[in-house]
Amino acid sequence: MRVDDGLRDGVIAVAEAAAADILAIYARDFDVEHKQDATPLTEADLAAHRRIVAGLAALTPEIPVLSEESAEQCFELRKGWARYWLVDPLDGTREFVKKNGEFSVNIALIDDGIAVFGVIQQPVTGLVWHGAPGQGAFRREQGRDTAIQARIPVRAPLRIAASRSHRDARTEGVIARFSRAEVVGLGSSLKFCRIAEGSIDLYPRFGPTSEWDTAAGQAILEAAGGAVVDSRGRPLRYNQRETLLNGDFFASGDPALLGEVMA
Repeated sequence: MRVDDGLRDGVIAVAEAAAADILAIYARDFDVEHKQDATPLTEADLAAHRRIVAGLAALTPEIPVLSEESAEQCFELRKGWARYWLVDPLDGTREFVKKNGEFSVNIALIDDGIAVFGVIQQPVTGLVWHGAPGQGAFRREQGRDTAIQARIPVRAPLRIAASRSHRDARTEGVIARFSRAEVVGLGSSLKFCRIAEGSIDLYPRFGPTSEWDTAAGQAILEAAGGAVVDSRGRPLRYNQRETLLNGDFFASGDPALLGEVMA
């Protein structure tokens, strides 16, 4: 599927409007609740969710929206969706609560299980990354797009992203396999963006994430020449199972690096 300029710019505008709602709350005190899985929830998550759902409904009324903050959609319903929007209104809520700026708005278009277009907006900086495989990846700053490309071939020292909030012994094991590796701590889906623009090479992730955490980043990274694969080397696919949880995965700017990582 080809994404035209009107759809691309419309979705970016929706993401930027959600970011404005997030920043208005970020600038003041706010309460933090916790969901049943112990993940944090703030009024910014909900405000961004409402803004995005309404914006996408106005832009593409024929395409359903699945958001992290949506009422749960059973698989029997959503498995019939050939195309849908997959949204994380505020990715990195822990980073939002810490007020370190490393959180984002994620919007992805899924077509037949494949992430075909992604937008990631960082509210604090105003930067937007967007891309569609086959159409290129871009970073937008002050309304101007700059084409971005992953670092291929990878060169020493290898730069490995590690989550600020989720890091375990298996991640440390991957890091230890590469001499002189540089570890970059970074929150949310911004890791995918940094790989797509060539400033990071690898992001190994062990343990559960949700499909809305990875879809936009995967579309952008694949558009920049990289890859996001599961532990068997298969590209991540969406809406294929009852669960919305991903398994372990690896995101790399240079797909050739994945064979070495998973050997």
